[in-house]
Amino acid sequence: MSNSKYFQTILNGTIHALKSILPMDIEVKSPSIISEPFQQQQMGVLIGLIGDLKGRVIIDSSPEVFSGIGSTMFGMPLEGEMLESFTGEFGNMIAGNLCTAVGKESLEIDITPPTVMVGNTKLYGFDKAFALPVSVPSVGALTVLLTIEEEAE
Repeated sequence: MSNSKYFQTILNGTIHALKSILPMDIEVKSPSIISEPFQQQQMGVLIGLIGDLKGRVIIDSSPEVFSGIGSTMFGMPLEGEMLESFTGEFGNMIAGNLCTAVGKESLEIDITPPTVMVGNTKLYGFDKAFALPVSVPSVGALTVLLTIEEEAE
C-alpha cells in the first residue's frame, strides 16, 4: 500500500474514531498538510503507530477543551492530574478505535502508550503531517496531527 493510500485510510479511520468516541456531533474540517516543527500551544497527547506503518497521532488542544470533553463523557469537570490522565486515556481511546477501523481495511497497526504533553512544545521528527481540525460544539476546537514515516527504500 502506498503512503498516500495509508494517509487516506488513517484519516478516514481517525474521523470514524472521533465520531465513535465523542458523545456529541462534531464538525471535522478539511485536513491540511504541515511541515515541522508542529507548535503545540497548551496540552496534547502523542501516541505512536507501529505495524504495517510507523507514525504518530497527536491530539492537540487546551486543558479547557479536554476538560469539556471529559465533562460531557463523565458528567463532571476534570482538572489537574485527573485531567492529564483523562487526556492520555482519550488519546488511547481514539488511537485504539483507529486501529480497529483500519484493520477492516487490511492495515494492521498497533499503538504505543500515550505521552501527555503539557505546555508549549515544538515537535520535530517528521517530513510532513496532516492536520485535521475538529470543532466540538459548546466545548471548543482540537487538532489531530497524523504523521507517517517514509519507508526507507
